[in-house]
Amino acid sequence: MDCFLLTLLFIVLQTLVSVGYGSSHINACRSFCGNLTIDYPFTLQIGCGHPGFRELLFCINDVLMFHISSGSYRVLDIDYTYQFLVLDDPHMSTCDAMVLQGRGNGFVVEEWRAPYLNPTPENMFMLLKCSPESPLFQGFPGKHLPCQNVSGMSCQEYFGCPAWGMFGPKHVGLRPRLGPLECCALPFEAIKAVNLSKLDCQGYSSAYSLAPLRVAGPGEWSYGIQVKYSVQGKETFCQTCGATGGSCGYDIEQNSDLCMCGSWNSTSNCDTVHSASGRRKWSLMVAIAGIFRLVLALVW
Repeated sequence: MDCFLLTLLFIVLQTLVSVGYGSSHINACRSFCGNLTIDYPFTLQIGCGHPGFRELLFCINDVLMFHISSGSYRVLDIDYTYQFLVLDDPHMSTCDAMVLQGRGNGFVVEEWRAPYLNPTPENMFMLLKCSPESPLFQGFPGKHLPCQNVSGMSCQEYFGCPAWGMFGPKHVGLRPRLGPLECCALPFEAIKAVNLSKLDCQGYSSAYSLAPLRVAGPGEWSYGIQVKYSVQGKETFCQTCGATGGSCGYDIEQNSDLCMCGSWNSTSNCDTVHSASGRRKWSLMVAIAGIFRLVLALVW
């Protein structure tokens, strides 16, 4: 009987202690997709991360996908130190393959999401086979077109790629009298959106500079879309939340910041509720001590 009561006491104590202290702070929002880590401000879970990045990333068969109004892109990298992503559009032209007929996604982000996501200044978009009537060229009479070099990369270099071997003479920075302009290089800031239908272009390519590295030519360019992300002044809240062991998230109904602290949430950080939870744990310890004394009295 004594052995039974002691065993029962041990089980009760173990259960109560695990309940009282099992809600230690863990990063419930961090997740993984393939070899990529998904952390703040991004998320794969509702209520985690920053509300400006909700319903943006999806993990499909260990492949991380990025979805905006212009289409879906594969995420090749997320750099949390310099705050950018690298995206791949399978219908984007590269040095080895030309994709035309308007099949590329381009890059158009929702208006409400625009403050948080924009291609970096080092990213060059090359618009291919654009009609002379393209709105891209309106307001630029004669030969004064907006096409330019971006981060040391240009259409003139791009024409040296194998993918251009099937095409005839190239026109750079000239308004064509007949047929489309082969290539026009621009930074994203110059046009705000890469919409092939609205720009009346048949395709596009995108490459970004890895400054201060200088590559030999377009065959060594980094093809893809480098997108800078920003959390718009939420850094302090999340740094404080993370320093106290919490995970940054948001209230899905009120769209307000939340610090997720295991079994509870806080509107500031995990330390603000720790004192209250500490009082609850102290009461729990008093209860445990009472049970312990009761069992000892029964045993002896």
